Amino acid sequence: MNSRVSVSVKGLLVSGLVLMALVTAYLLGGNGGSSPAQAAPAAQASTQHRTLTMTGTGKATAIPDQLSFGLSVGVTRLDLDTALTDSSAVMERVLASLAKYGVKRGDVQTTGLSMEPVYDYHPYSPPTIRGYHVGQRASVLVKELRLGGAAVSAAVATGGNDVRVENIRLLVGDPEAAMAKARKAAVAEATAKAQDYAEAAGEELGSVVTLHEVRASNPEPPRPLVYARAATMDAVRALPIRTGHDDLSVTVQVVWDFR
Repeated sequence: MNSRVSVSVKGLLVSGLVLMALVTAYLLGGNGGSSPAQAAPAAQASTQHRTLTMTGTGKATAIPDQLSFGLSVGVTRLDLDTALTDSSAVMERVLASLAKYGVKRGDVQTTGLSMEPVYDYHPYSPPTIRGYHVGQRASVLVKELRLGGAAVSAAVATGGNDVRVENIRLLVGDPEAAMAKARKAAVAEATAKAQDYAEAAGEELGSVVTLHEVRASNPEPPRPLVYARAATMDAVRALPIRTGHDDLSVTVQVVWDFR
């Protein structure tokens, strides 16, 4: 009888201890403690990345320093072979005359070739072929603007009435140099503004996180100046070439972090 009571009491004690352990574990897991999975969001929140975003605009001026023009040679001869040969000879003489003004073969680009029969028309009979007209066209670049006017004059003087000059344009030889200055100025402006804001907020500006170009204005397309033939070259020589300038701008957006 006593042994049975003793066993029952021991069993109750063991069951009670197990129950207390389960209740304690439940309380610690649910309310009384934090599991690693629950601690992770708190740690992430405490190290949240703080940044400052600012834009800046830089400007630069590009001054045209080169000149380009279209060169056309046109001849009419009785047969096509002679017209081709003579037009090529005129073009070669003109290009040779431009060499003294710094125009190299690589500065000349062929832009067209045309071959057309020339007809005589009669009131009461079919038209008859009088000959053939051959036209050759090229684009010429003079890399030193100060020599541009003299190069145009030399081309027309050499080719005479077989030559036509058109689409004289002013160019910026290295627009990227001016754009680079504008980009540096844009970043400098954005940095200065960001430092002001960081100081006002009691923060210290850190490293750049991202930087990208928002908007950029390139030099304007080349401006046509004049059309000339041999008969009007005296007027062209007296015409001053005013280069003017192109205003460029670049806007950038920069993101910094705080230290």
